[in-house]
Amino acid sequence: MIRIGIVGDIGSGKSYVAKQFGYPVFDADLEVSKLYRSSRKCYLKIKKALPKYISSFPVKKNELSKSIIENKKNIKKIIKIIHPEIKNRMNIFVKKNKNKKFIILDIPLLIENKISKKNDIIIFVEARKEDINKRLQKRLNFNPKIIKKFKKIQLPLEVKKKYSDFVIKNNFDNKSIKKNVKIVMNKILKNA
Repeated sequence: MIRIGIVGDIGSGKSYVAKQFGYPVFDADLEVSKLYRSSRKCYLKIKKALPKYISSFPVKKNELSKSIIENKKNIKKIIKIIHPEIKNRMNIFVKKNKNKKFIILDIPLLIENKISKKNDIIIFVEARKEDINKRLQKRLNFNPKIIKKFKKIQLPLEVKKKYSDFVIKNNFDNKSIKKNVKIVMNKILKNA
């Protein structure tokens, strides 16, 4: 099984690109949302870490956002609780798909949290700043302050790009993304 990690800027279209490979995708952001909605264990830990902000189960993103805006240390507290859970879910996903030729890991902090392995193929999704900003503003819970804080805990984009095996340019045109994914997949298959 070959693990492909998708990295890039917030709003660069990593999840969309990940889906275009046509193999099982582990979407960390989706898993985090599920945890907030369904894990009482996580709720209790977050409530204990941020008693002033968390009112009730399920965990509400706006309460988490408020805690992060008011105190930047809170983002680290949240990550410390959520990260082990996500890593656990990822391991279950990997085991479940161990007979697949490829699996796709769509994990924003893949490199930062040392989740990637030596043999993983890392693909950097590159998009223009203007396109990213336009897309982020359309998001339901868009908050520039929160995005700034999240960017601070991520490696600089140049570092992620250097760390990557391939770069896929995302101009948010479905046809060209599909074409770019196909080109990269052919290169990976040639070397596999």
